[in-house]
Amino acid sequence: MVLGVSECAQGCCLKVKVVPKAGRCGMLAPKGPDDPNWQVRLTAPAVDGKANEALLEFLAKLFKLRRRQLVIKLGEKSRHKVILLEGLTLAEVEKSLETI
Repeated sequence: MVLGVSECAQGCCLKVKVVPKAGRCGMLAPKGPDDPNWQVRLTAPAVDGKANEALLEFLAKLFKLRRRQLVIKLGEKSRHKVILLEGLTLAEVEKSLETI
């Protein structure tokens, strides 16, 4: 089992911590059980929802999903978010995250 990922009715939920205005985009694995969030670094600023949109686009590319298949379930205005990945199984998410 991968930290920060759980199965839910519509797909999987991914816990992330967003770092806006980073030098480049990227994703880091969780530090451990005490901090199960995947860290996502984005070049977009946290202004007018730009970081949220950049986050969803980044994750859509990573998981090979359409943008509309990703939903911010919790943390719309927080750095800590829970993202719903609609239509993916836990095994599919884990396979995509293995490359990170």
